[in-house]
Amino acid sequence: MTKQSLFQRFRQFVVCVGVALSGLVPGPALAEQVTVFAAASLKDALEAVADDFTQATAHDVSLSLAGSSALARQIQFGAPADIFISANPGWMDQLQAENLIDAGTRIDLLHNQLVLIAPQGAGTPLTIGRDTAFDQAPIAMALIDAVPAGIYGKAALQSLGKWDRVAPFVIQTDNVRAALALVALGEVPQGIVYATDALAEPRVSVIGKFPADSHPPIVYPAAILVDRSTPAVAQFLAYLRSVEARAIFQHFGFSMAEG
Repeated sequence: MTKQSLFQRFRQFVVCVGVALSGLVPGPALAEQVTVFAAASLKDALEAVADDFTQATAHDVSLSLAGSSALARQIQFGAPADIFISANPGWMDQLQAENLIDAGTRIDLLHNQLVLIAPQGAGTPLTIGRDTAFDQAPIAMALIDAVPAGIYGKAALQSLGKWDRVAPFVIQTDNVRAALALVALGEVPQGIVYATDALAEPRVSVIGKFPADSHPPIVYPAAILVDRSTPAVAQFLAYLRSVEARAIFQHFGFSMAEG
C-alpha cells in the first residue's frame, strides 16, 4: 500500500473519530457555506482540510487562493470573505488596524521555511549563507514588496548581503505558486519559494535552505472577518487547529504554531 493511500485511510479514520467526539451532526438542514480567503501557498493542504471538514459537517467551504496582498486588498474593498488566512502577520495587522477582522478570533496557525529551488535534476546544491555566490541568472520570486514569500525572500537576501547582486535578475510574480510554476516549467533556472511549495511540485528540487534567522519567522495568522461569524464559520476556524487538520498540514510540510 502506498504512502498516499495510507494517508487517505488515516484521514478517513480521523474524520470519523472527529465527528463522534465533537458532536458534529452533518445534515443538509444544518449546512452552511464558509468562504475562506487564503494564501496561495496553502492550496493543497487547505483543500484537503476543507474536504475533510465538509465530510464531517456537511458545511461547504469555498476557497479563494491568491497572494495575501491581493486578498487583503479585496477584503478592504468589501469582498465577502468569512475567514482570512495570510502568509505573514503584516497583512493581517493591516486589516486589524482597519477594524476589518474580529481581533478576538485571530490565531497564529502555521509556520513554514524558505528554500531555493531549481528544475528537477538541475542546479548545484548550496549551503546558503553570507559566503554563498549566487549565479547571475534569472530567479523567480513573488512580489518583493507585497506578497509575503517575496517579502521574506528579499529580507533573507538582504540579511545575507546578496540582494544588490541578485536584484537585477529577479522575475517577480503575483504569488508564490506562480514563481514555483516558472521553475517547474523550466522557464526560470531558480526560484525562492516556501518549502511546502517545493514539496508539492515534483518537477522542482530544493538546492538550498535559507537560514531561519535570515528573515522574520514565517507565520500564517488566521481570523474571522468582522460581522461574518456564524456557527459554521467559527467551527471551521476551530477545525483548523484540530488533530485532524494538524495531521494534514504536517503531511504537506507545515509545522503548527503553538499557543
